[in-house]
Amino acid sequence: MNVNVEKLEGSRAKLTITVDKETFAKSRDAAYKKNKNKISMPGFRKGKVPRKMIERMYGKNVFDDDAMNMCAPDAYKEAADGSDLDIISSPEFDVVEVTDDGEFIFEATVAVKPEVKLGLYEGIEVAARKVRILKKDVDAELERVREQNARMVEVTDRPIKDGDIAKIDFEGFVDGEAFEGGKGENYDLVIGSHSFIDNFEDQLIGKSIGDDVDVNVTFPEEYHQPELKGKPALFKVHINGITEKELPKLDDEFAEEVSEFSLLEDYKKDIKKNLKEKREAEAKAAREQEAVEKAVANCTVDLPKQAVDTQVEEMAREFAYRLQMQGMRIDQYMQMTGLTTEKLLADMRPEAENRLKTRFVLEAIVEAENIEVTDEEVDKEIENVATMYGQKPEDYKKDLTETDLKNMRLDLGVKKAAEFICDHADNYWKADDDVEKEDAENGKEEEEE
Repeated sequence: MNVNVEKLEGSRAKLTITVDKETFAKSRDAAYKKNKNKISMPGFRKGKVPRKMIERMYGKNVFDDDAMNMCAPDAYKEAADGSDLDIISSPEFDVVEVTDDGEFIFEATVAVKPEVKLGLYEGIEVAARKVRILKKDVDAELERVREQNARMVEVTDRPIKDGDIAKIDFEGFVDGEAFEGGKGENYDLVIGSHSFIDNFEDQLIGKSIGDDVDVNVTFPEEYHQPELKGKPALFKVHINGITEKELPKLDDEFAEEVSEFSLLEDYKKDIKKNLKEKREAEAKAAREQEAVEKAVANCTVDLPKQAVDTQVEEMAREFAYRLQMQGMRIDQYMQMTGLTTEKLLADMRPEAENRLKTRFVLEAIVEAENIEVTDEEVDKEIENVATMYGQKPEDYKKDLTETDLKNMRLDLGVKKAAEFICDHADNYWKADDDVEKEDAENGKEEEEE
């Protein structure tokens, strides 16, 4: 195989790849075997037509398209791996020719890592603020844990009130006719959740088990079923049962049940400590993000369109995978939202450009500052990832290729570059005014724990 590399404008390169006739002949053989069962001729059973007869009838290049498709990806990979190009996109293939003596020549145009003109990235001004955990923060966390440990209790001695769960049968009618999707049995409706249209839930407040209730509502103009938009409707509702949420009492017994502490006051102190650690981590991440964003804005990167296209495609695949994990196919999502593929990809493009620019700037800072990643840091990252996947580090490492390890080292370098920007940033503390204002508004009972 012969490869010629030509640098192009706009951070692109073209590889002209010549596949020798012996290699391409093997691809032609494979293409014939793949297609022979589809071809029939008088006097021959399907799949038994000699190759020479097929080529005599349809031309000697009859299998070339399939042969090229089989041959090009491997030939390109070998050429790309053997070049000194830092390729950042999928290739765009163009066939040049199949020569008379059987060589296959094609071109692969790719985007390469662009030049980065670094601007100011040390001494970036970023907002800083002391992390403060107030009494109301601890109280809110306690309430969240109480909600998690609440139990549902049947109610028989009173009517429905806000916050209850009403178990109902219902059927909806528009213009006296039942409509599709308007019927349900033993449905648990949280009163006050506003999960049903209009003021449906409000009309059940004050009703009791066994009651039959006529609920009158109006469908909104933007309702997803066109035939119901803006229409008044009557729902016949029967109340089967009522349950309420019973929160545990906030005392030492509660602390012992939900934590390792036997005293509520000790549990509160632990909540405050954990909240502070969490907020400090969030503050550090926000500070780092602001510093990196400002540093990136000071730099110039000419992003190749082809690289952005590849990044958008990768983001679209990630999005489709996340939907699948939630039990929804991408085509279902598109139908429900009314989005087109073109609009979805266009919406992703600014984020794709930002991701690429940020990555290239951080990689340039790694080089400019001679930031190194040690073997110990790589081993620690392998241990962290292996633990996340429930594997032993040594077993996980066995499956990593040289390319995987190289990318892991590069990713760690990028993280260290982001930390470098943050560590060399200048704080400004005008946010302290907000702290004083907050304390004044909250009053004495909201003072710091």
